[in-house]
Amino acid sequence: MAITSQQDPEISVSLPAEPPLLDFSRAEVVGAFWVVNDGVMGGVSSSRLCPAPGAMLFEGEVSLASNGGFASFRGPVRFPAQSAVLMLTVRGDGRRYQLTLKPVDDAGTAQYQAGFVAPLDWETLSFQPTDFAASFRGRAVAAPVVSFADMRYVGLLIAEQQSGNFRIELKSIATEAGAQPGPGG
Repeated sequence: MAITSQQDPEISVSLPAEPPLLDFSRAEVVGAFWVVNDGVMGGVSSSRLCPAPGAMLFEGEVSLASNGGFASFRGPVRFPAQSAVLMLTVRGDGRRYQLTLKPVDDAGTAQYQAGFVAPLDWETLSFQPTDFAASFRGRAVAAPVVSFADMRYVGLLIAEQQSGNFRIELKSIATEAGAQPGPGG
């Protein structure tokens, strides 16, 4: 972020950016996440998480055999109360993924999902609450607009009948604050 001086528009001061909420270049952050594949439903998809240079790598193979068809991971997160935008820095294979959010780590709880196509080069993607839709076991469900501050788990999912190998790297997840609605909306 650059701030321009009111007295001399040629002078600008760069302020350091906020550190990312989740910095996937740190081994302890990568170690806090775990894989959840379709084996929980009898499927045979496989995936793994591992450190990569300056990032976390999520790779594997999605199989549609045995009622399968997804691979995912998730881990704990605490978004600041004023979080209005989530920013995911990622690169991958050009396949479609879902950024997922859950209020609790319970298989009987709906999750919020926002779809994106993994860019081939590093890119920071921004997500607002209205980008997320609630779902339960792949089906849309009625739910209020997501409040980032109420979510305790974040992850990625690849599904949507996309069989085959996949590979995506995550560098960080950061947030941007926004104005909170006042009384009455």
